[in-house]
Amino acid sequence: MSGRAPVRRLLLAGAVLAAGAGATLFWQHGQRAANAFEPSIDDVCVVPPATRPSAHPYDPTSGRGIHEARPIPTDARCAVCGMYPARFPRWAAQLIFADGAAHFFDSPVDLFMFLADPRRFGSTRDAGEGAALYVTDFGDGRWLDAHTARFVLGSRIRGPMRGPDLPAFADAAAAQAFIAEHGGRLLRFDEVEPAVVDGLRNANHTHHTH
Repeated sequence: MSGRAPVRRLLLAGAVLAAGAGATLFWQHGQRAANAFEPSIDDVCVVPPATRPSAHPYDPTSGRGIHEARPIPTDARCAVCGMYPARFPRWAAQLIFADGAAHFFDSPVDLFMFLADPRRFGSTRDAGEGAALYVTDFGDGRWLDAHTARFVLGSRIRGPMRGPDLPAFADAAAAQAFIAEHGGRLLRFDEVEPAVVDGLRNANHTHHTH
């Protein structure tokens, strides 16, 4: 390995310190990682701990139904970790409230974390106010109703936070094909229980302070 790697890490650390006191370091991965199985380790995101993204309001001129899945704005931040979900088209998720406002997430894990305790992430809304939940089909990138999706727990594939995640699929056959190649086990939406979410949160977020 080249001696450049340690130098690069020191430069990154200096950039983080220069961003200001109280800033928290979160893993953030660039556009080139969006279509790969493994996120890049080179990109970081500095997010002030007190900053919590607001829900994006519904745009009645968009031509989409008020509770229909929508493209993620490039500047949208994950309501849990502050990352940019638009950079992770194979992982992203969204929660749409009754009034059409939406929160976006970089992966299913963060969606489930938010649903478990919205107040923890500065939300003034309850999960019960949600009108629609969507996750991305890991295979082809289309939006799926999260309630009908099939999730894979315990595969060798790492998510945007460089830890275990819940890649989603439209049906059991697609999920089983993924499992045959990458390991893991299949879960339905209602099988993603609190203990599962807690384990994934601890694996992905404890060292990021949320």
